[in-house]
Amino acid sequence: MIAFVWSLAAACAAAVLYGGSSVLQARAASRSAAVSELLRSPAYVIGLLCDGAAWLLSLLALRHLPLFVVQSILAGSLAVTAVLGLAVLRLPLRRSAAISVGVLVAALVVLAGCGGHQPASTSSDAVRLGLVAGAAALLVLAVVARGARAIGLAVLAGLAYSGAALGARVLQGQPTGLPRLLEQPLTYAVLMYGVAGTYFYAQALERGEVTSVTATLWSVEVVVPTAVGLAALGDAVRRGWWPALVLSLLAVLGATILLSRTESLDLPRP
Repeated sequence: MIAFVWSLAAACAAAVLYGGSSVLQARAASRSAAVSELLRSPAYVIGLLCDGAAWLLSLLALRHLPLFVVQSILAGSLAVTAVLGLAVLRLPLRRSAAISVGVLVAALVVLAGCGGHQPASTSSDAVRLGLVAGAAALLVLAVVARGARAIGLAVLAGLAYSGAALGARVLQGQPTGLPRLLEQPLTYAVLMYGVAGTYFYAQALERGEVTSVTATLWSVEVVVPTAVGLAALGDAVRRGWWPALVLSLLAVLGATILLSRTESLDLPRP
């Protein structure tokens, strides 16, 4: 029970860091004309550091929580972005956005109750091979999809970060120890997913608005890991909680989409 509570706390802390990171990175993107300029921005670099810390916390959460709980809590970072935009950047918060934040928080509380403590993940060789192949494919897309629109890039970023979460979940079911991890191709695939996700997200922020881009990213990050985790990695739902799981997932996605349409959360561009 203690491990379960600490895992929930780690996931919530990660959501706060991701929300703050989105504000920092979006502000940097609004002041940058190119990705090269964006990468030199102090705000963007601090945002990346927040992302790194949040990712480490999410790994801790995945030790005892199913993917659908962790990813949904992390999607709550969009609500954090909205609140920080109100408190720090003095951006107005529309009534629809405030309602969406409330619905999102309530749905996340229900989702936390759907999962419970989880055993180590189980996965087949086909799943591990598919994750490695997917990482290589995304790196190729990073080259050929340079002219894609913001939403398309956000989808690719969501797929990349989903791959990182899935790979991390699989690795936690493998023999422990740094030497054993370094021997596994999936370890490097997780790093490749992270690099690809960061690149696609930076490109998407440069071409689109923070809320629509981030909402698209998190929608993908909720749906894909949830489906794969339940189907192939042994994630389990409490007996009798399936209806609550489905309804709360729909509420998370709906609130996320509504938040993405809130113009007041977008940072002005020069």
